[in-house]
Amino acid sequence: MASSTSSPLAFLSNNPLSQSVSDVLRSFSDRRAKLGLSNPGSVENLAKEVQRDVLLNNYMFTGLRGDLTKIFSFSPLFQASHQFAIGERLNPYTFATLYGSNKVFLQGNIDNEGQLSARFNWRWSDSFVTKSQVQIAPGTGQDMAQFEHEYNGRDFVASLKMLQPSFLESGLTGIFIGSYMQSVTPKLALGMEGIWQRAGLSQGPETAVSYCARYKTEDWIATAQLQAQGAFNATFWRRLTDRVQAGVDMTLSVAPSANPMMGGGLQKDGITTLGAKYDFRMSTFRAQIDSKGKLGVLLEKRIAAPVTMTFAADVDHATQAAKIGLGISIEAGGEELQEQQEALGVQPTSPNIPF
Repeated sequence: MASSTSSPLAFLSNNPLSQSVSDVLRSFSDRRAKLGLSNPGSVENLAKEVQRDVLLNNYMFTGLRGDLTKIFSFSPLFQASHQFAIGERLNPYTFATLYGSNKVFLQGNIDNEGQLSARFNWRWSDSFVTKSQVQIAPGTGQDMAQFEHEYNGRDFVASLKMLQPSFLESGLTGIFIGSYMQSVTPKLALGMEGIWQRAGLSQGPETAVSYCARYKTEDWIATAQLQAQGAFNATFWRRLTDRVQAGVDMTLSVAPSANPMMGGGLQKDGITTLGAKYDFRMSTFRAQIDSKGKLGVLLEKRIAAPVTMTFAADVDHATQAAKIGLGISIEAGGEELQEQQEALGVQPTSPNIPF
């Protein structure tokens, strides 16, 4: 077998210039590894500890809700669920299935009106994941398709997201979002996000750039994000004890006034939300209050191994409005599968699913 030095293209790598560049890159990589930098997470998850874990944005609901989930397997994870609900912005019935392994993640939902939403994620390697999401709503004209490619490096995360991309009109339309997050010290990470969007070929493209920072220590995290539209968001999260977390989220926005009678001045708006999360042995309690006088609480209580009760309520003192939600979740099959695996001497392991 001929050696690489005898290849017709060997001169591309066996010359002083390419060897000098290779040495510089190798030296830079070695010095970068000595800094001890860790993966900072994506720009999308910049403030997940506050906005997703502590505050109630993703948990609040109004009305009555019942969930029945059947787990068929743990590894790979496979389950199906039925949801029955009566309330504001809740579908009367929704059927959902979920499958997850180390390589693939599949999830599908369909409601009583025939609206279908599906997610498909594929892990190409330990660092590279492709994510897709499709929503079909018959008769509403609100069909949606979204694709994302995310690469997780040792000390950075880069992603490209595409919403409603299309080339069918002899031109590029849709929304394209590119982001990059880089650790610069063991505690500090800096990032930026760029948006390019074009609704139609008759309209010109619009662009925007936002900048963000994240500072993380052992027991507290602070983040800040400055958007091109004039909005500024800052969060602070702190672990008070092993079971108690607290967070503050502040958003300020400045935009040109839409009222010509105001002389074209600036319209200023802002809101600050303070929240806390308590983890007990069989329950989780969340509470938050914002600067506009809106108070919200949510309690999740595991009554028995397969049964969980959820109580949600919020009171808006400015509008004198109050909302209450009550839910019950029943999970079947989980305890039986664990007992079967333990009887066979198999320890249940959770797969590394590419959510």
